[in-house]
Amino acid sequence: MNTNDQPQLPDEKELLFQIALTMIPNVGSVTARTLLSYCGSPAEVFSSSQKQLLQIPGIGPAIVSQLSKPSVLADAEKELSFIREHQITPLFFTDPGYPRRLRQLPDAPVMLYSRGNASLNTARIVAIIGTRSPTDYGRTMTDRLVEDLAPYGIHIVSGLAYGIDIRAHRACLRHQVPTTGVLGSGFRNIYPGTHTSVAHKMMDRGSLLTEFHSYTKPTRENFPMRNRIIAGLADAVIVIETAARGGSIITAELANGYHKDVFAIPGHVTSERSSGCHKLIRTHKAALIECGADVAYFMGWDQALSVKNTQQQLPLDLPENESQLLEMLSKHPASSLDYLAYHLHTTPGNLSSTLLQLEIKGLIRSMPGNRYLAADASGIPYTNKE
Repeated sequence: MNTNDQPQLPDEKELLFQIALTMIPNVGSVTARTLLSYCGSPAEVFSSSQKQLLQIPGIGPAIVSQLSKPSVLADAEKELSFIREHQITPLFFTDPGYPRRLRQLPDAPVMLYSRGNASLNTARIVAIIGTRSPTDYGRTMTDRLVEDLAPYGIHIVSGLAYGIDIRAHRACLRHQVPTTGVLGSGFRNIYPGTHTSVAHKMMDRGSLLTEFHSYTKPTRENFPMRNRIIAGLADAVIVIETAARGGSIITAELANGYHKDVFAIPGHVTSERSSGCHKLIRTHKAALIECGADVAYFMGWDQALSVKNTQQQLPLDLPENESQLLEMLSKHPASSLDYLAYHLHTTPGNLSSTLLQLEIKGLIRSMPGNRYLAADASGIPYTNKE
């Protein structure tokens, strides 16, 4: 993590009151912000008189009575001890390390808990989500999408769930892409338990993140809350296989409400697992994409964040037709066969054999939609990793 992104940890007393504020029954993120706006700080929330608190709009006797209970601070002390013991980073919404994309949203959590080594304020963050029971097609497209996006210096967020989520996290580990798993539970109850080993590996280059206290179990109502964090953290949300209803559709709807870019991978028209993606595309709530280069095109990204030299060094011993084609692809990634034929003043038929030779040499790779991608700007050829 960049040292400039390292959060400045508060002192024990300040942190205790920050945690306690999130433990008051029936006080969510919006109400907590209201209390802070009138009182000034978490400590002053607890030191204000009942009369002062009752004058705050939306704060009634039930909430005021909870503030005076000793159990709130006692529970906060236990939580503070746990996060110190397990090297968990608390991120209060006024802290510099709190995700800036999330902070601006009205329903953002007041407190987050993070484990790992990744900054949540990197330049490019993408969420990849989808069904918990993907097809082989969905799994393959997830792997390819992560591989395609890796050169763009991105950070990938998902929910550590079965299916597309964990497939995306595992692909990130293979391609050394920082990845964050947003939990629907506390750190004592990582869910699902079968993904615990992957979760620990993710923390080397990425992180785990939750708004829930350590003892919180993965109950059904937690996951829609988790989904708003996934949507809020990202610049763009990508949906790969989902039914017309479910958590992925909820996340996509939230992302649209937050004015995030939403993309969807199409599938077979008869596939129930792709029906949600088709609905998002059909109703103009998501843009259709076929590969990572499509995402980069829509987002206006180049590979400058991930490579030192954006001028590709072409091999010296290529025939002229192969050299011209490779140079064209280095300048225009993910170009279609027709586009290349037009700009090189030849026919698609003549070009196909040249493309095949370059692919055999490992200098380009074919992609969905009859498109082609050159070796990355560092000069390292793509290889088939399926």
